[in-house]
Amino acid sequence: MNMEKRANVAVFASGTGSNFDAIMNSPDRNFDVVRLVSDKPKAHVIGKAASFGIQTIVFDPSDYEDKSAYEQELLEQLKRARVEWIVLAGYMRVLGETILDEYKGKIINIHPSLLPSFRGIDAVGQALDAGVKVSGVTIHYVDEGIDTGEIIAQEAVTVFPHDTKESLQRRIQQVEHNIYPRVLNKLTKE
Repeated sequence: MNMEKRANVAVFASGTGSNFDAIMNSPDRNFDVVRLVSDKPKAHVIGKAASFGIQTIVFDPSDYEDKSAYEQELLEQLKRARVEWIVLAGYMRVLGETILDEYKGKIINIHPSLLPSFRGIDAVGQALDAGVKVSGVTIHYVDEGIDTGEIIAQEAVTVFPHDTKESLQRRIQQVEHNIYPRVLNKLTKE
């Protein structure tokens, strides 16, 4: 029997966890999510992780002297869990050099725009304010910048004249939930 080694993944999330759900419910997932990391002790995603039996690392950055201190503790926990890949899924905190250096080329993020357009927070609102006809989803490697890492995959989403922030966000999330698990499967298998 050929037992292929599956990559250990930690998902970092700060909110509801819709991308976490999509990743966990992917029928052909060829990697193991071994940790959920959240910087929000009351984030809805924590309950979702519990329902899947995923151990959670929750921290409040204000409990630490500086970013390096909490990232060092987090790094130790990730190493103990043998985490090979970090997947950002609605994680609203910028990673520092402690994590970036250790996981260089092994941290990916999903962003609700066609980067390099509309980096940072509220990309959907930025797209609507700019009056673009097309927005979309980008999966990229994480570097020290804000949404500046090498692009791995993109998929366009049409912006309709009647779109609200909520309607466009819903359609973008549908694409995210489809593309993210597919790309993760490909990357963690390489």
